Amino acid sequence: MIATWAIYLALGALAGVLAGLLGIGGGLVLVAALVWLLPSQGVPAELAVHVALATALASIVLTGLSSARAHHRRGSVLWPTVAWLVPGLLLGGWLGSGLAVRLEDAWLRLFIALYCGLAAVQMALDWPRARAERADPPRGPVYSLAGTGIGAVSALVGIGGGSMTVPLLVWRGVRPVRAVGTSSACGVAIALSAAAGYALQAAPTGLPAGSWGYVYLPAAAGIALASVLAAPLGTRLAHRLSGPALRRVFAVFLALVGISIFLAP
Repeated sequence: MIATWAIYLALGALAGVLAGLLGIGGGLVLVAALVWLLPSQGVPAELAVHVALATALASIVLTGLSSARAHHRRGSVLWPTVAWLVPGLLLGGWLGSGLAVRLEDAWLRLFIALYCGLAAVQMALDWPRARAERADPPRGPVYSLAGTGIGAVSALVGIGGGSMTVPLLVWRGVRPVRAVGTSSACGVAIALSAAAGYALQAAPTGLPAGSWGYVYLPAAAGIALASVLAAPLGTRLAHRLSGPALRRVFAVFLALVGISIFLAP
């Protein structure tokens, strides 16, 4: 039991640093690790992916809040842009989780693995390139529409949406560090909606005590506890480190994460 909690805390610390540093990847790392770990906690193997997605998203709520707070204190969150994205993110998160609870394990694994591959390519190519920084925050109904797609895909792969939100904002002329900060705030909305969807839109049987729908609360709590403490560290690093080399290294890591999820028993 102590060893299991130590793993949850370590996963949370890693996810928190990644959330603050890159605005991307923490959820995917959590899903990959939980798919392997949860069967040893009494979760049926055929439900492990669903529970991993739901649990990762539940923990991202607090991770995102911690990361967003740290970025806000440094002036890196574009709140007008967040306000336009959030309605779509909430709708998409709910719809995506509703679809996920109806999909079989194999389809979810395939979708997540393909997404990891695409995200790895995007990071390796550092696309899109940053434009000249715009003076006004991006806003308008088109961002609510984009948020719906981002929220739905995020719910299906267990992430806070940073691998889509950050490139979108960079493409629209937002400085990368501000795109990361804004994405961290958006991730809270996605995680809340999607986690609620996984908890309320299905009543799975055979899960261990402490489960709420597909959300395994002990794992979510342990991960969130450490991630809240680690996210500000990632934020500080985001304001100090050079991005391109770090992104390329993490691109390789993401590709390995995708393979791990696909091959998990």
